[in-house]
Order: sequence, then structure tokens, then C-alpha cells
Amino acid sequence: MRWLKWLFHNPHETEEEDPFLRSITRLESLVSKLLSILMIGLILVAVVDLARFLLMDLLVEPTGFFSTTLIEIFGLFLNILIALEILENITAYLQKQVVQVELVIVTSLIAVARKIIIFDFEKLGGLDLIGLGAATLALSVSYWLVRRAKPSSQ
Repeated sequence: MRWLKWLFHNPHETEEEDPFLRSITRLESLVSKLLSILMIGLILVAVVDLARFLLMDLLVEPTGFFSTTLIEIFGLFLNILIALEILENITAYLQKQVVQVELVIVTSLIAVARKIIIFDFEKLGGLDLIGLGAATLALSVSYWLVRRAKPSSQ
């Protein structure tokens, strides 16, 4: 029962709030906690799957090397890194009740970098690469602006 109280508890709640707004805040907190628990499960499954994939690739291949290209393996690692960044976004939201723009931009940059790293030149065209470049430029400028707007005390 104690964990139910913890699950529904919102540390930022004040008694003077409107009951409707208080219930909305509690629901947001509950959903955020549920998302974080599900994300932890997803990350654990992805790490186990990656370990299984690497071991099977090493043991099955007669030469003792990977049959999969390193680019594909890096893509799997970056998937887990992106999931960790999303978990950090959810955790930051739970702590401060504010979406931290800088974390969202960094997560987006990692996702675009993953796409660039695993870019398949045989299946995708130059327009796709230009789009990824434009996204990278836009996210980089956004990150620079957000960092520049931050107070120097942080």
C-alpha cells in the first residue's frame, strides 16, 4: 500500500491548488512514473538482446569475428543510448515538473546522429542525406541558442 501512496504523491503539490488541477498534476505524475518504469524495462530488454546478439554473432561465426558490420552494431548501441536519454528526460520531468529543452535537443541530436551513422547509401538518396544535414544544423543551432540563453551560474 505504501508504494501506491508514493506512486500518487506529487512533491510539488500545494494544498491551495484547485482540486481539478491537483488531480491533473497527480495524473501527470502517475503517467511519468509509469513511463519511467516501462522505459527501464525496455532498456534492460534491449541490453540483454544486444548481449545475446553479440555473443551469438561471435560464437556462430567460424572466424571468431562479427558477421554483422560494425555500423549495424553501433546502431544497436545508439538505440540503447537514445532510450537512456529518454529515461533521463522523464526523470528530469519528474524531478522538476518541467520539460528540459536542452535534454530534448541532445536526445534529438543523438537520434539524428544514429541515422547518419547507419545511413544506407544504396537504399536512400541524396535528398535524405540533405534532410539529415538540415536537421543536424537546426538542432545544433537550437542547442547553441539554449546553452547561450542559460544563466552563467548553472
